[in-house]
This record gives sequence, structure tokens and C-alpha cells, in this order.
Amino acid sequence: MKYEQAQQKLKVLKAEFEKLRGEIISVRRAADPQEMKDFEFTRPDGSKAKWADLFGGRNDLILIHNMGRGCSYCTLWADGFNGVYKHLASRAAFAIATPDKPEAQAEFAASRGWKFPMISYRGTSLAEDTGYGGDGGFMPGVSVFQRKGGKVVRVSDTSFEPGDLYCSVWHLLDLIPEGAKGWGPKFSY
Repeated sequence: MKYEQAQQKLKVLKAEFEKLRGEIISVRRAADPQEMKDFEFTRPDGSKAKWADLFGGRNDLILIHNMGRGCSYCTLWADGFNGVYKHLASRAAFAIATPDKPEAQAEFAASRGWKFPMISYRGTSLAEDTGYGGDGGFMPGVSVFQRKGGKVVRVSDTSFEPGDLYCSVWHLLDLIPEGAKGWGPKFSY
């Protein structure tokens, strides 16, 4: 296929994708909220945090479900969020949650230069209650919570995986004819 023909085909596919994306957004917005327990989390400095502390006076909270310092893929996503954190925080509260011990979290975040708030959900059922963990281990993703009538509810979520919409690295690699070609993220290069 000639380059120009491919560009025309891509234009049609992008329009179809945007229509489908709009439908996905509509379904998410139509879902009934899921009420959450009032958890007590631990910050990297060892202090405790409740839901209200995470919201920081805002009504919306974007909470990243991160598998912790042992996952190079979760580290890749978190590195990317570090770059857009201030933009996101200008609209909603933002935090990353891991099962790591708080002191391990603090050490790892400092080594990466992360600026966003973090919490440990170790000892809580947050991962299980949201579908991002359990006996089989943990999974990466994001949940959005809101405060409604004195309670915290989850209003949407989605999982993370290579090639998803939440990490630009995969999309840039997709522009190379051979794609990622077996590439995977590392903790250092």
C-alpha cells in the first residue's frame, strides 16, 4: 500500500476509533458509583491518611493502582505520570497506591524523582475491593473516586497493559515499522 493510501485508511480508522472511544466514555459515565470503605492508608513518611486526606479539598481523586517497585512496567507508567502530575493535579487530586511498605515506597520514589503523592494500601482490602489485587497478586490500573454525600464512591476505572492509552511510550514505538520488537521497560538503561 502506498504511503498516501495508508494515510487515508488511517484517517478513516482514527474516526472510527474516536467514535468508539466516545461510546466507552458514555458507558463509564452511566455506571452507578461503587461505595468504598473508609480505609486508612500509610504515606511513605509513615503518617496515616484517610480518603479525605487524599482528596485534599477536591471532589475528584485519580488513584493509580501500581504493583510496586518490583514491576518495571508499573515504573514506566509512574515515570510518565510524574511528567503530567501537575497538569492532572490542577483538575483533580492524584495519588499512586502500591502494596509496598511505606519506607520502600519512599526510597524507590526518591530514586525515580517522583513528585506525586503516594500511599501504601498494605494491610487493607483496597486492591481486592477494586479488583486490582488478591491472592493471585496485584494488577495495574486506575480508579477515579468522588466524594458524594459524605461517602467515597468509585465512578470509573480501567486496567493498564502494554499498548494502553495511558502510556505514550507504546504509541511512539508503534510508529516504528517493526513496533516494540520485543522491547520491555527496564529500571535503568
